[in-house]
Amino acid sequence: MKSTLYLKFIILYLIFGFLSLFTTATLGEHLVHSRIADKVSERIYKETNFLAASYLPDYFSGSITPREIQVQLNAAQLYLDSSLWFVDADGARIAFASSGHGFVPEQIEDFNPAEIGGKRYIEGTYHDYFEEEVLTFIAPVIQGFRTNGYLLIHKPLSDIDAQCREIMRPVYITMTAVYALAFLILLGFQFFVHIPLRRITEAATQYASGNLDYEIPVYTQDEMGYLSASLNSMSSQLKDMEDYQKKIVANVSHDFRSPLTSIKGYVEAMSDGTIPPELYEKYLKIILFETERLTDLTQDLLTLNEFDTKEQMLVRENFDLQEMLKQTAASFEGVGTQKRVSIELLLLPERAIVHADKRKIQQVLYNLIDNAVKFSEYDSTVTIEVTQKGSKIFTSVKDNGVGIPKKDLGKIWERFYKSDASRGRDKKGTGLGLSIVKEAIAAHDEHINVISTEGVGTEFIFSLPKGR
Repeated sequence: MKSTLYLKFIILYLIFGFLSLFTTATLGEHLVHSRIADKVSERIYKETNFLAASYLPDYFSGSITPREIQVQLNAAQLYLDSSLWFVDADGARIAFASSGHGFVPEQIEDFNPAEIGGKRYIEGTYHDYFEEEVLTFIAPVIQGFRTNGYLLIHKPLSDIDAQCREIMRPVYITMTAVYALAFLILLGFQFFVHIPLRRITEAATQYASGNLDYEIPVYTQDEMGYLSASLNSMSSQLKDMEDYQKKIVANVSHDFRSPLTSIKGYVEAMSDGTIPPELYEKYLKIILFETERLTDLTQDLLTLNEFDTKEQMLVRENFDLQEMLKQTAASFEGVGTQKRVSIELLLLPERAIVHADKRKIQQVLYNLIDNAVKFSEYDSTVTIEVTQKGSKIFTSVKDNGVGIPKKDLGKIWERFYKSDASRGRDKKGTGLGLSIVKEAIAAHDEHINVISTEGVGTEFIFSLPKGR
């Protein structure tokens, strides 16, 4: 793949790192710088006005000497780490305390204390007396209701920048650590998402190419593990279905080929005179028998196809199961007479009303009784019993026939399956009868069980919901 999901995550990771650094270095630093500048300006503004109102007016009243003023300015300079200028009303220097930044003039040229306006400070080099930008605070010194001078405090912006850098340094370190930890998330994505996803993608490619034997290794119990296990299960079912389809085709081909071969052979023999006319009736009956086999096989296949394609819609209704049993059992009177097999009905004294699809249940009964009669020994009895337990009606079909070998009990519901014991007797059977029975009962959300002993007989028991 030219563009993998993992590559996209790496690109997103790099973009995330760049945007984080860019945002922190611009917006973050700007916000921190603004916050520090506000705090510093607020503090110096208060100190400027406090000094101008508390100590400096005494100079003009003669209460303190210039030396004492200088001491006050020096102390304030150390506390504020700024340059302090004390000037008269015209801007002439009276006293100062410098922090070593800039030039202190004897007379401030074009001195205009109103230039600060309504702001706390002005920002710049203040008439180019400083080589770097400073914050300049101006407070009037009032004595006797007259402005006699001004106090100017100049705070270098580099001090604020230094404080900002000190604060931002641990921020950058923390951001770098977070970015490194985010790399662990990328590695976790690699091992827990990307690698399993690649296995799943490879499996999908293998399945698409027809390799249903490919199996995804499952190491976790999370969503990826569940998805992998589901795909493994799907491939197994698809493989079973493929094998089943091949088996179906082989069985259908075999079951169609045998009667067709017989029909073709007898028709050719009759047409070329190999079979004389006086024997036509005998062989026409054989042809009719084989044709009935093909008809039964086709009908059974259509019935099972309805179940497979989920088109089998049950038409549930209330009906008397025992009345249906009597009618179905009566239809086997001719076959039973030929084999001297009698059918015994053990019915409930009252009506056995069930709620089910009448046509499907009739087919179930017909297939079970047909099997029972077909595999019963001569001079035996097929017993059909109806019982009731709670909200269920149970029907039992029991014969005294050859029985089903124990090894075949789990396979009798498979389509086209015929046990070895049945091959000598069931010439007409398609091997689909019990499959239809199983599908029909399952469609009713009910169950059917089988009890069989080889050489003794077989009993099928199924349940149906009781009707009103």
